Amino acid sequence: MLLSKMTSGAYSKFGSAEEFAKVVTADLQSIHPEGHLKLFPPSTPTSVNSAAENVNPIRGIGKAGWLAPRVAYMSIHGFTGAPEEITRLRKILNDFSTAKILIIDGRFYDGGGLRETDLMFSYFFDKPTTIIQMDTRLDVEQRGGSFLIESETLKRIAAPEGIVRREQVAIPSEKKTNLMKAQIFLLTSKKTASGGEHFSLAMKRTGRATLIGEKTAGAGHFGRTRDLGGGYRAFIPIGRPFDPDTGKGWEQTGVEPHIKVPAEKALDEALRRARVNPSAARNALKSFKIDQSPH
Repeated sequence: MLLSKMTSGAYSKFGSAEEFAKVVTADLQSIHPEGHLKLFPPSTPTSVNSAAENVNPIRGIGKAGWLAPRVAYMSIHGFTGAPEEITRLRKILNDFSTAKILIIDGRFYDGGGLRETDLMFSYFFDKPTTIIQMDTRLDVEQRGGSFLIESETLKRIAAPEGIVRREQVAIPSEKKTNLMKAQIFLLTSKKTASGGEHFSLAMKRTGRATLIGEKTAGAGHFGRTRDLGGGYRAFIPIGRPFDPDTGKGWEQTGVEPHIKVPAEKALDEALRRARVNPSAARNALKSFKIDQSPH
């Protein structure tokens, strides 16, 4: 398709590199719908989440604090893996050690890696628990194209021919807190994508959280950005995560919440189920600061 369009002259005249990249991305998606596959023009920050039109400028944890006695709240806006994000996430989870209810606002959780999820799982699970399995093409692995590395929380297991399969495992923190038994409400939306969907499916399939909101974006396959020359880059999927129980992922389908409500009403529904006064909770939420500085 690409060669045919190039030969026909369809790619010969564009007003900008951004316009060209947008058209090529649309052409690729018309052949193979894929939540991450995308061409980036020169001098444009890469966002692997092509499923979401607008990428929130806030990264890591947004607002966090107490909505009521023993009822904690934190919003996640996608992770970059920066050390300061890990530090702040750990501090917040430690601060919430006495929580009986935790509301995680993942309505803008549009991506991130395993470091952050491993850290959260270590606080949320009281025993080793299989989370999700991930398949990567063997030829990608042999060329050194995979970023997945075996560790205590990511173990290589038996797989079909031509596939490298790994299993993510929650390893409980040595420090036991109420969070391991706390009731967790996870808010989702159409903008919950990629790493946010990974986290959503993991919390749902293990029964560790009640998902409230909308079906997620459906950007499931993981990969990495490759330089193409001339300043252009493409995010190219190389593998898929999936539910070990069903063998199904969420690419193009999304993760269904337990309780379906419009995204803008998800917090109110969680507050109702947590038996928290909505007005008092929203007043508390307004007082929370978004601190993006390292601690």
